[in-house]
Amino acid sequence: MTEAVSLDPITIEISWNSLRSVADECFLTLMRSAFSTNIKERHDHSTAIADSKGRLIVQAENALPIHLASMSGLIGFILEQYSDSLAPGDIFIANDPHVAGGSHLPDINMAMPIFDGERLLGFVANIVHHADVGGASVGSMSGGLNEIYKEGLRIPILRLFRSGEVQGDIMRFMLLNMRLPDERLGDLNAQIAAVKLGVKRIGEMVARHGAGHLVALCDEIVSRTNQRMRKAIAGIPDGDYSFTDAMDDDGLGTQDVRIALTVHKTGEKVVFDFTGTSAQVPGNFNMTLNTTKSAVCYALKALLDPEVPNNQGIFDAIEIKAEQGAFVNCAHPAGVAMRANSCQRVVDVVLGAFATALPDRVIGAANGANTSAVFAGTDPRTGGSYVYLETLGGGMGARATKDGKDGVQVHITNTANLPVEAIELEYPLRVEEYALVNDSGGAGKYRGGMGIRRSIRPVDHLCEFNGVGERFRNRPWGIFGGQPGKTGQFYLLQDDGSVRNLPSKIAGVFVTDETMVVIETPGAGGYGDPSERAPEAISEDLRSGKFTENFAAKHYRRAERT
Repeated sequence: MTEAVSLDPITIEISWNSLRSVADECFLTLMRSAFSTNIKERHDHSTAIADSKGRLIVQAENALPIHLASMSGLIGFILEQYSDSLAPGDIFIANDPHVAGGSHLPDINMAMPIFDGERLLGFVANIVHHADVGGASVGSMSGGLNEIYKEGLRIPILRLFRSGEVQGDIMRFMLLNMRLPDERLGDLNAQIAAVKLGVKRIGEMVARHGAGHLVALCDEIVSRTNQRMRKAIAGIPDGDYSFTDAMDDDGLGTQDVRIALTVHKTGEKVVFDFTGTSAQVPGNFNMTLNTTKSAVCYALKALLDPEVPNNQGIFDAIEIKAEQGAFVNCAHPAGVAMRANSCQRVVDVVLGAFATALPDRVIGAANGANTSAVFAGTDPRTGGSYVYLETLGGGMGARATKDGKDGVQVHITNTANLPVEAIELEYPLRVEEYALVNDSGGAGKYRGGMGIRRSIRPVDHLCEFNGVGERFRNRPWGIFGGQPGKTGQFYLLQDDGSVRNLPSKIAGVFVTDETMVVIETPGAGGYGDPSERAPEAISEDLRSGKFTENFAAKHYRRAERT
């Protein structure tokens, strides 16, 4: 056994930042090595370090909150199934939400153990959203699928590398079941490079300071985070706080899927009770408990202490109650591909519940979605297949002192909107419009953020479009008198000017270069009574062209003219 080490606060801070720098370096390595635009441009990936107990210790600065519980979930399953046979040079891979701690099938997890001699010290992990992992729909992200078997290749926990040697049969099997195998291989290799780099860097730390230093550091980080989070929780007034919201539909006919939450707060204890939430649905918007946990922890951290580090200490500070088989704690074989939309709604519900307790910290409902668009076909320039996947941002809810942000990814996703230049360079597509949607932010003392419009035309080929949207029917609500934001929509615009409206969950729409696919994402809710909006703010709304005079006349006392 390694002798116990006591660390002073300065050493803890310096060493903790060293761990963060390792996680950040792994994040950048993955981003710069990847093949797909979804990673190298949109940064739809995360990296982290865990200790030998499977506790998440550090997550990269730019990582995604939705991935928080998935990486620790994977490592917990690895310890449960492989603890007696772990060896230096092993790399594990998995994606299944039901049996491997995953989030949804496009998110492929990897983890590599860290050893000091024969002693296990922890793991370096990452997770990447792959543009396609097979299944019934191109992009593996279509709505309307009624079981996880249709959503893509399910990967249980497998040892992809054994003592440093890649298991080629496993790699070949996975790639055979995924579209664009060359791109998938490039992204998988980027993940492999990132975990190997992380293990090397941690090994260098251990060589300088010793294994006992790392073990003590991990204990201190988790303990201090937990204490800090509990202290913040204690500042919330004791009581029960409730809120209910709904998903538009599950893509298979179930409408207004209810998410009900009651928060029980006493002292340093907080319980998030989802009793009254709808049962899991046939469509693939269900959530595993891991994803629900990520959404709740993100929302609580954002409300109480945004600078608190993402690690096990946050998980240990809360309790979640959700029946097995509920929409927010689904059971196999429930489909979960579109769970990010549902996570966004859970965040809205947590914010809504705390509105009376923390009125200066909550915001209006954000675009409440993770509007996804998949374009696929054969590139006429190369004769090869392509898949362009993007999840688009929208409005952010208005705040107690500021307007909401326009056209951004919100809350748990933290990805970027793909630049037009990257789309047109890489794919046979032309973006003919990229703009904010007029009048889409809800009115208020502070207005909600605005949604995005993207109009995309295929170039010289037949293109397949799949789209999934939320807040296309239930508007993103305002708060304290603020008005709701505008809903989103999909439609086709023909060259002759005719318009064909599309459902919010649509797959297998084929279009030619005579048609534009138009995607409009939702806006966001306002904050406070619109009659209290400053005249100069109304004037700026009109001067900027973001809002029309009709909107101002309808929602404010008078339309200010520039």
